[in-house]
Amino acid sequence: MAVTAEGDFLAGFLADDPDQPVVMMNLLRFAEGGRAYYQQYSKAFAETVAPRYGVEVVYAGDGGDPLIAQAGQQWDAVLLVRYPSRHAFSQMVADPAYRRITHLRTKALSEAVLQPTRPWGHRRT
Repeated sequence: MAVTAEGDFLAGFLADDPDQPVVMMNLLRFAEGGRAYYQQYSKAFAETVAPRYGVEVVYAGDGGDPLIAQAGQQWDAVLLVRYPSRHAFSQMVADPAYRRITHLRTKALSEAVLQPTRPWGHRRT
């Protein structure tokens, strides 16, 4: 299962309004014992990487029982994270400080969805 952004994802992501703010929806499924690793990752991220790139966690919460979903679509946690731009996100994931903490995120998760969003009414340039 996917837990990190790799390959062609970043190229396509950057091609879509690279200088506009973006809110990423994170759906997380923790590996056994993974919540503790994710808490370590979150703390390190908030203290070192987020301020450098202007990243803001808009919402973070535990997933509940879904009202409408297929089997297996329940998530352990949901986060909405605002980045000042797609370009800033791309720079962040290449930053050595970020790369030093990603092992915690990888170890924490068994599956994840990281989906960029766009405000309704926003047209691509």
